[in-house]
Amino acid sequence: MAQWRPCASLQTLQLRAHLLARIRSFFAAAGVMEVETPLLCPTAATDPALASMHSRYTGPGAPAGRTLYLQTSPEAAMKRLLAAGSGPIYQLCKAFRDGERGRRHNPEFTILEWYRPGFDHLRLMDEVGALVRTLLGLAEAERLSYREAFLRYCRLDPHTAETGELRAHAAACGVSAVAGLDAEARDGWLDLLLSHQVEPRLGRERPTFLYDYPASQAALARVVGDPPVARRFELYVDGLELANGYHELTDAVEQRRRLLEDLEIRRARGLPELPLDTRLLDALAAGLPDCAGVALGVDRLVMMAARAESLDQVLAFPLPRA
Repeated sequence: MAQWRPCASLQTLQLRAHLLARIRSFFAAAGVMEVETPLLCPTAATDPALASMHSRYTGPGAPAGRTLYLQTSPEAAMKRLLAAGSGPIYQLCKAFRDGERGRRHNPEFTILEWYRPGFDHLRLMDEVGALVRTLLGLAEAERLSYREAFLRYCRLDPHTAETGELRAHAAACGVSAVAGLDAEARDGWLDLLLSHQVEPRLGRERPTFLYDYPASQAALARVVGDPPVARRFELYVDGLELANGYHELTDAVEQRRRLLEDLEIRRARGLPELPLDTRLLDALAAGLPDCAGVALGVDRLVMMAARAESLDQVLAFPLPRA
């Protein structure tokens, strides 16, 4: 095929446009305001699992040669809007992640992110499920805690199993450790088992919400209970992760601690140094309302609606054709 031509068919591009229109209609009916925030910012996500792309700005209004980061998600800026009193908001935009390219990944992708003041993660799951049923015509989703999923598919309790037990189970199942995985990195072994033994079985009969992750995997979610769990969820359809949501952390002191911990991990791994997002911390200190938020991969949603085998089939110009 000529390299100038789009990868996605006209029919698929029309389907994408139809889904985007229905998403906007869904949120308009729910009274959720659409917003826009910058894609280029002087800070970036500190999560060690994410790699940000960056550019250099040389014009007026900023220090010469200032580094600006293409955002992996609009989360930080949207939380600043929430703290300023925006009320419920959503955004459809591009996001960027370096090093992510494959059947289910493209370094530039479309994300739907929304925040609901007054919601917890359980109530937000209701709304995510309603949106997905509206767009894909799927059945009511089941809910499975992280612990229940590991007990069902690995016969291990992820909150109490020792790292050696996780390694032994992986070996018994023929799951090979990824290069560079520390033998004592408990979360690494949990992630390995999740990706190889649990995730492929989720959402097969109907969509599955996986929720209440280990506290060590809280990211930006609240931590509660004993054993402590993160008020975090992910949605799976046919073994594919479609959305990731939280009952959002609003404590500026705890958020600072987690960001600094991320930066320490990045240094230890030799990852690029990143600036601390003081504007996000200031917004939390000013008063982020009690809320829940979620990010949903729009390209994956279109892929499911089109029954496509890869993201390239639903993108006009994926990376090789950009």
